[in-house]
Amino acid sequence: MASIAQQFSGLRCSPVSSTRLSKPAAATALAAPRRNHAPAIVCGTISPNMQTKERLKLKEMFEEAYERCRTAPMEGVSFTIEDFHAAIEKYDFNSEVGTKVKGTVFSTDMNGAFVDITAKSSAYLPLQEACIYKIKHVHEAGIFPGMRDEFIIIGENDADDSLILSLRSIQYDTAWERCRQLQAEDVVVKGKVVGANKGGVVALVEGLRGFVPFSQISTKSAAEELLDKELPLKFVEVDEDQSRLVLSNRKAMADSQAQLGIGSVVTGTVQSLKPYGAFIDIGGMNGLLHVSQISHDRVSDIATVLQPGDTLKVMILSHDRDRGRVSLSTKKLEPTPGDMIRNPKLVFEKAEEMAQTFRQRIAQAEAMARADMLRFQPESGLTLNSDGLFGPLSAELPEEGLDLSDLPLAEEP
Repeated sequence: MASIAQQFSGLRCSPVSSTRLSKPAAATALAAPRRNHAPAIVCGTISPNMQTKERLKLKEMFEEAYERCRTAPMEGVSFTIEDFHAAIEKYDFNSEVGTKVKGTVFSTDMNGAFVDITAKSSAYLPLQEACIYKIKHVHEAGIFPGMRDEFIIIGENDADDSLILSLRSIQYDTAWERCRQLQAEDVVVKGKVVGANKGGVVALVEGLRGFVPFSQISTKSAAEELLDKELPLKFVEVDEDQSRLVLSNRKAMADSQAQLGIGSVVTGTVQSLKPYGAFIDIGGMNGLLHVSQISHDRVSDIATVLQPGDTLKVMILSHDRDRGRVSLSTKKLEPTPGDMIRNPKLVFEKAEEMAQTFRQRIAQAEAMARADMLRFQPESGLTLNSDGLFGPLSAELPEEGLDLSDLPLAEEP
């Protein structure tokens, strides 16, 4: 047995190659049917898989990078951590409360926005500080990543030393300055009614909440009826230090009515009755309808013709802006004497037509007055026109107006 083992140990198994198979053997192997059996073991040396080599190579690279980051993290970097901190120290950044800083929004969320203000610590703009108006998301105030604006520091978060910013505070300062300017210019602004109390209503003007007393509201509507409506307003008091903003609707309406001249027809509401006449609210401005100007017929008791709350059309006879007095008439609007007592509806329907006639009579009277002056000033070189009237006529009245409450009909020349 030992001799047989020695004979086998001396044998060498050479690598098997398909090229070394004889053609008949190869043909026989191909023609043989395939059977499910274990693969034959071939003697030879198997080289490592290419994928395995790549994995080993990547593993070595990661191990080298990890070791380099652990032992020499700044190797190959042009500056050190100390250089970075030194560069930051060069910025003279003031992070005190009340300081205004420039910043760029780089991210937003449901509660506000993150802002880069080139400081050591981060900065955050809370939602309630993003706008002077109430909003549900910063996007409603036009705040998106990339937006650059001026902010004001209002605090610091002790948890992470981040700064708290505000746009709302800056907008408030701008709004107060704008209101002071508008008050100085005495202009009319629009204000939306957002609330009410016992004394009046609250209106938003330039983003600020202003108070409008009921005594300064021209309409007699209930406070609830005015909610969410816009009113023309004028500034009465603008005091930022005391946070007082008082407005008037009556003054705003009076300003618009001031554009109406003598002979203009306006709609008003009877406010109160007196023995000598009725006070009429004509859109924020009270005018007096004297008892003698109600009708051509005698009125012994005003209450038989008018009642508080009645709406009517009246014509402006005169307007004393310095004293704030306005004289009114329905008498001049009567198509026939006594219509205001017997048929007031007809008077209001014919109001514009009768007012136009009244204005023409005033223009004609003015032309006749100028013609009389011409007789005493022949050197002026002016002459009467073919209608016997002097100069160009207009249905409009002079700005200062004429008190012609008892103007007689013009006589034909």
